[in-house]
Amino acid sequence: MQKLWKLAPWAIAATAAWSLGFVYNVYYGGELSWLRGMYFEKMSLAAQVKDSPRLLILGGSGAHHSLDSDVLSQKLGIPVLNMGLDGPVGLNVILPSILKAVRPGDIVLLIPEDLILLDQDGLLERSAPFGVAIGRPGLGGVPPQQLVETIWMQGVPSLRPIIKSAVDVVEKGRFTGYYSDPLTQRGDPSTVKYRQGKWWQWKIHQSISPHAVQRIKQFRQEVEAKDATLILSLPWVYASHDEKTLSNMEDITKKLSKIAPLVYDTNDYNLKTDSSLFADTHHHLIFEARQLRSEQLAEQLKPVISTVNSEQ
Repeated sequence: MQKLWKLAPWAIAATAAWSLGFVYNVYYGGELSWLRGMYFEKMSLAAQVKDSPRLLILGGSGAHHSLDSDVLSQKLGIPVLNMGLDGPVGLNVILPSILKAVRPGDIVLLIPEDLILLDQDGLLERSAPFGVAIGRPGLGGVPPQQLVETIWMQGVPSLRPIIKSAVDVVEKGRFTGYYSDPLTQRGDPSTVKYRQGKWWQWKIHQSISPHAVQRIKQFRQEVEAKDATLILSLPWVYASHDEKTLSNMEDITKKLSKIAPLVYDTNDYNLKTDSSLFADTHHHLIFEARQLRSEQLAEQLKPVISTVNSEQ
């Protein structure tokens, strides 16, 4: 017993250190904390829009950073909300995390980038941490062992983000992160980040995974159970038009179109060759390109939405 009492101060110190690390990573300062904050802000914005139908846009950062929801709303005549998150959160977690915002009459537009479509089990590096951060640990079927490891690691901030946060405090007077920039009232990012290095064209090395096909099929059933409608779209990507990429995109479109209505530019599968349209990644667009993309998407969606409305 005396030995245990001697260890108590160390245990208390370790627990306090872990708790501080957890608060930093999940609630204030770490990159996960900004993603968590963005998610809850988007859910709040969606809850504030009472009109129906609404267009809810889902996906990773390729949805979040590629649209002008004001343009879409003006062209379609309905409220539009950008609910895009972050690709590494994974399909298994992105879909159920947004599903609770879906209401009867909504049109749900899923824009999954290739990171999401090609993944074999729907779980990526931010799947488990994101579930923990939003208070739904294990969301998406994260294995128990991985969940325990994730919870533990969230209390152990790495050196690089701590240094960045320290620099932020000195230079800006506050912590910042990739997802810390303000959102518009429709959930769009209000800023653009620009690429510093040289561009190279993205290539699609394989087709959609069987898991992604089954999970999106399941998601359609979940959406329809809420008396809402699922539509799919390919994202804009700065990419090569090599034979393998085009072949894989052809296969992806065939399989997605069997799940739900799919909209895209049939001339190029939404694979763009002008790098000036893109911001910091192959899936993120500058402001002008977001407007162009949204105008094109609105025209593609109009006949699909008209058909949906006529069937109701």
